[in-house]
Amino acid sequence: MTKPMLQVALDTKDIPTAIGVARQVVDVVDVVEAGTLLIYEEGLSAVRSLRALAPDKIVLADTKTADAGGDVGKECKDAGADWMTCINAATVPTMVSAQEQIEVQVELYNNWTEELAQKWIDAGIDQLVYHQSRDAKIAGQAWGEKDLNEVKKLIDMGFKVSVTGGVKPEVLKLFKGVDVYTFIAGRAIHGAKDPHAAAMEFKNEIDRLWN
Repeated sequence: MTKPMLQVALDTKDIPTAIGVARQVVDVVDVVEAGTLLIYEEGLSAVRSLRALAPDKIVLADTKTADAGGDVGKECKDAGADWMTCINAATVPTMVSAQEQIEVQVELYNNWTEELAQKWIDAGIDQLVYHQSRDAKIAGQAWGEKDLNEVKKLIDMGFKVSVTGGVKPEVLKLFKGVDVYTFIAGRAIHGAKDPHAAAMEFKNEIDRLWN
């Protein structure tokens, strides 16, 4: 079983703040994400800045693309990203056109089905992000067996499944023994008083559970 990677989601509102956090955690994390809010505020300059800071890491542009996949994919790749996200509402042709330019992650929210997921994997889209939204977390939704079973089902279908949405180190034990691709942490790292220590807490827990 492959050990899960750790991804920091930099949902800050400006590049200097993102860079300040990234500098503290780049030696710990495997994937550096230019978050959706950061891209909305700063555009793909954020991706270029993170690529310059982390030349040996995977860089993700969290564009949540719903259309014009090929165009967005090319822009993200040219900016230095390795991966980009499409929202699950995007059509399969949109995802495929993006995948022709750059590796695509499909972010799962509502209204997706197993039948639709099969169409993605049949089309060569094999990365998914199992996502508990910020709004759901605010409403009190907690991680549990339902999430575990959904993640397992998607992995069994052949997907590389990443897990995100209010993830904290104590959540990881729910997925012990499961072939999670990446754990994605946002505010738990970039909002911490000591982002490096927070990232190390995640990394140590991954090492403990997937030894």
